[in-house]
Amino acid sequence: MRIVIKIGTSTLTYANGAVNIRRMELLCRAISDMKNAGNEIIIVSSGAIGMGVGKLHLPKRPSDIATKQAAAAVGQCELMYIYDKEFASHNHTVAQILLTAPDLECADRHAKFDATVNKLLELSVIPIINENDTISTEEIEFGDNDTLSARIAASVKADLLVLLSDIEGLYTADPKRDKNATLIKEVKEITDGVMALGEGAGSALGTGGMQTKLRAARIATEAGCDMIITNGSYPERLYDVLDGKAVGTRFYSKKS
Repeated sequence: MRIVIKIGTSTLTYANGAVNIRRMELLCRAISDMKNAGNEIIIVSSGAIGMGVGKLHLPKRPSDIATKQAAAAVGQCELMYIYDKEFASHNHTVAQILLTAPDLECADRHAKFDATVNKLLELSVIPIINENDTISTEEIEFGDNDTLSARIAASVKADLLVLLSDIEGLYTADPKRDKNATLIKEVKEITDGVMALGEGAGSALGTGGMQTKLRAARIATEAGCDMIITNGSYPERLYDVLDGKAVGTRFYSKKS
């Protein structure tokens, strides 16, 4: 299968922005196993700003564009260094691709992006994609990596999109507020009622929430790609995904 894995900031870092080394090691090990099994893997990774916040010892995620972009520039180096080191330990090569929204909106640039990703996969490389936060502004940004990962999954004709987040999946209500909320294991159709279940913001260091994940599910499934939301705190869940076991919430595509 061709699988896009989106890794959220809350999965990669602690609340203070420092790298969660143990979790990153486990993630890279599990993803390497998925690749060893014959799958093509594309990673969409958040975390640049969050890691920059940690490395610069800032008290919290900055609110102004200039400091966000400075933190992203510092954090992106740290992020790719760790990915390169961890995947190399499992004999896999990674490549970095940084995008802004116009790169997928301009037909020529979009075609070149697809060609580059396909060639990297052909060369058995793991592309690691992130929004180019050092130059993006509110006018040209994707807004969140959930949306970015869904657009990439649609673009490269992926079979599966996996969103690793800080929540188990889609619930009947906000589980942080309602103790009676239950996990919805399967969604066959994304109706207005399903979309209404998404509310609230993401973590303090990230940007996504359930609404962005549901929008991503709609983009992916309409393009023929299944999508799974699961908790990135447990990297071993990726083995269950590989084995076809029920994990988190699975959204079925039109072709499923």
